[in-house]
Amino acid sequence: MDAAVYHGEGDIRVEEVPDPEIEEPTDAIVRITHTAVCGSDLWFYRGQRDYPTPGRVGHEPMGVVEAVGDDVTHLRPGDRVLAPFAISCGECEFCRKGLYTSCVEEEGWGGEHDGAQGEKVRAPYADGTLVRVPERHANDEDVLEALLPLTDVMCTGHHAAVSAGVEAGDTAVVVGDGAVGLCGVLAAKRLGAERVIAMGHHEDRLAIAAEFGATETIAARGEAAVERARELTYGGANHVLECVGAESSMDTAFAVARPGGTVGFVGVPMGVDEAAFLDDAFRKNVALRGGVAPVREYVDDLMADVLQGTLDPSPIFTKTVDLDGVPEGYAAMDERDAVKVMVKL
Repeated sequence: MDAAVYHGEGDIRVEEVPDPEIEEPTDAIVRITHTAVCGSDLWFYRGQRDYPTPGRVGHEPMGVVEAVGDDVTHLRPGDRVLAPFAISCGECEFCRKGLYTSCVEEEGWGGEHDGAQGEKVRAPYADGTLVRVPERHANDEDVLEALLPLTDVMCTGHHAAVSAGVEAGDTAVVVGDGAVGLCGVLAAKRLGAERVIAMGHHEDRLAIAAEFGATETIAARGEAAVERARELTYGGANHVLECVGAESSMDTAFAVARPGGTVGFVGVPMGVDEAAFLDDAFRKNVALRGGVAPVREYVDDLMADVLQGTLDPSPIFTKTVDLDGVPEGYAAMDERDAVKVMVKL
């Protein structure tokens, strides 16, 4: 079968790899129909994070079950499924408390394992990981495209909002206008925020934020952006969503947080060395909560909203490619020509 493989900085190739097979009785084989390129994929694509070379890529799978192991009880061939970016057994201490990304099995998509940017994957711990799409929606393309972000970015934006403590009537500031930040806007509105202020550098992306319910947007950098956010929030916001992971975005998040407020952080922390923002956190008693999003904990509730038509994050996909177009998709996101790329097989 064909799959996308990483061969070094800026080098993604679609090439032939072995077909996956059932290896454990808890496995399933899934034929991929939809997947995506993630902003976090750009860290290794740019050579800024170590990654197996050659290594399979992609961690946002959606497809159809083709085969199941003998111990799989919740799925059968023909089921439409999606999967969180983290594989989880569903049975360990951390899975039972909803912290699926800390599963003791420590399995994930890509690298030395099957990546979602390919024709098929072997899904370990299928009962704990794969989420079945109700049969009546299994072939509704609009619904499937709205569900695809739940494999990662929509649930990650939701984790930022939950971690920041957003509730009905609140004012929230979202730092970052990538796919996660835009989904953070959706999540904050879904949780009932009265005002959502989106901060970013790209007018086209902030236009999507406004479409998603942002009441104000700030297209500025550095101190000018911080001053404008403080002005709009009368001194700072109690709830700040940090959705980038860079040192500058962390600085901004804590600078715009109100004393006693909370920063919910979900951006993969890359290049955060000095952590000067901790001085702001200490001085203002600002809490820091968040981390890698436990998608499996959130996906059922968010799916219910998608299926009833009250949540649609699909506008984050501003470019669509086929499997052969995956290298082009990485380049488009790297060059900021696309917010997020959908891959349809």
